[in-house]
Amino acid sequence: MTAAAIMTSEPAPIQACTVSRDVSNFDLLIEDMETELGESWGDLTFDEAAIFLSQPDAEQLEFIAIAVDGEDEDELTKISGIITEAKDRNIRVILIADEVSPIALHQLLRLGADDFVPYPLPEGALHDAIERLGQAAPPPEMSTPMHAPTFAATGNHDGVVLPVHGLSGGVGASTFAMNLAWEMATIHDGKKKKKAPSTSPKVCLLDLDLQFGAAATYLDLPRREVIYEMLADTEHMDKETFRQAMLSFNDKLDVLTAPTDMLPLDLLSGEDLERLIDMARAHYDFVVIDMPSTVVSWTETVLNKAHLYFALIELDMRSAQNVLRMLRALKSEGLPTEKLRYVLNRAPKFTDLNGKARVKRLAESLDISLELLMSDGGKQITQANDHGLPLALSAPKVPLRKEFQKLAGSLVELNEAVEAAA
Repeated sequence: MTAAAIMTSEPAPIQACTVSRDVSNFDLLIEDMETELGESWGDLTFDEAAIFLSQPDAEQLEFIAIAVDGEDEDELTKISGIITEAKDRNIRVILIADEVSPIALHQLLRLGADDFVPYPLPEGALHDAIERLGQAAPPPEMSTPMHAPTFAATGNHDGVVLPVHGLSGGVGASTFAMNLAWEMATIHDGKKKKKAPSTSPKVCLLDLDLQFGAAATYLDLPRREVIYEMLADTEHMDKETFRQAMLSFNDKLDVLTAPTDMLPLDLLSGEDLERLIDMARAHYDFVVIDMPSTVVSWTETVLNKAHLYFALIELDMRSAQNVLRMLRALKSEGLPTEKLRYVLNRAPKFTDLNGKARVKRLAESLDISLELLMSDGGKQITQANDHGLPLALSAPKVPLRKEFQKLAGSLVELNEAVEAAA
């Protein structure tokens, strides 16, 4: 017998597990898990996960990565139970989905998945998701992603009012308003500067499309009766009433969603809107307003209150005709058309010379300036909206997100310069 001790290497502790019907269907996930965790991860089927998560050993897990595809939609009840069990044990959940219907995906995300990554996995996406999970976060019982915001006691802001008006149905006005508001609310987050870091401005989004407002859907927020109660009696609206009607998305952006039920647009008067906007301006640096596509009696009030009024169009005949109608209506009432900033959504690509020529002819024929050309977000926009997330959190590298980021940065910088000069 030798004097050398016989060493038995202990297996590495399991930090995470994949959960799927068959992990071999997600080969890119296997590669990324091995890259991130080496041998410190395991694999479970749905049935195995349901059993394992109820055992004490499961408490050592940092997270589970649940991988699903279209064939798994019949197992939603079982998968939902796994997510619920994981959350009950404070285990973080990354949802990885391949061609899952928006309804099924929305249901799984509502149960409390901490992050979402599409499959096939974009390069570095799993790494980024794991990093986000590792960032400091309040314990589940203290987490309040949808709580009412806390206002400064003085309410001494003087917010910039930025309405967004789609001049035709389906031109993407709600998507534009939501993503612009989010980018401004997070513009300084994570930036490292030599001087003291700037604080991102306080931003709110008011969804005034009382019938088909989409802000609640696009940010996965509930619609509540208290909103109707406030709008129906703005004369008695105070700071506390307004605060209770607002919801916070990720503790960054405060949102007034559309009411629970479809309401007539003439429920509000110009005086109602003046009180609402004044209240919002007193507590926020920027007030983004998602307007209904219909021109109503209080559109004039919003336009007069606005600092800039974004008018969204597309490169088609209906948008061109509606621009002319809008301009005639505003000029006949002597309203400030100089506040309008025309945004061409789903603009042609830079390499599309024919499309660029059409854009130039459109602007010349309407005698307007197309100051913003927003690219087509394509499938990523639809997916982000269905998942209830801004582009920055769903597809941060798409060109359209960078355009929102650039616009938000220019608006915030301009406002900071004006405040510094004052």
